[in-house]
Amino acid sequence: MPAPLAGSVRIAQEERLQGTDHGSGVDMDEAEMRAFAEVSRGGPRLIGIDLGTKTIGLALSDVGRQIASPLETIRRVKFTPDVARLRTLCEMHGVGGLVIGLPLNMDGSEGVRVQSTRSFVRNMKPLLPLPVLYCDERLSTAAVTRALIAADASRAKRGEVVDMLAAAYILQGCLDQMRRALGEAAEDDEGED
Repeated sequence: MPAPLAGSVRIAQEERLQGTDHGSGVDMDEAEMRAFAEVSRGGPRLIGIDLGTKTIGLALSDVGRQIASPLETIRRVKFTPDVARLRTLCEMHGVGGLVIGLPLNMDGSEGVRVQSTRSFVRNMKPLLPLPVLYCDERLSTAAVTRALIAADASRAKRGEVVDMLAAAYILQGCLDQMRRALGEAAEDDEGED
């Protein structure tokens, strides 16, 4: 798989973090990353979500939050059963937070797909009250598709796995960025002693 996206990550600071949503700017600050890491400690794992109109690709981090692995693709039927399946998986795997791909336009602006994603998250929160971190997902599906083509995967096989692999790609980029931010914060703390 290609190197993880170096794209931006944004935290959706829901009720647990003063109810503000910091949007989707391109710079993630250390305080936001640490805040998400702190509120998502309810479970050691994170689930990455690539939200599409027909499917929801899911990926799961390991307990150390180092590696993202493809988990499953949910074929969307209706909102409530889709979220029920996601909730079941979160409970089954001890998930403490959700990393949701934010489909920004190539110029970084927010379009209809971002509005749809934010609406999904808003409606999901009462049913699945976990902290949410938005991660820029631009080109994630394209990068995964290129890797699958390079691996000579058939069109049918690509269709089966592309969404959960895109979710893993998004989650891995976030985990890498989180590790860097938290590592830099730890180094700063050590330097102050």
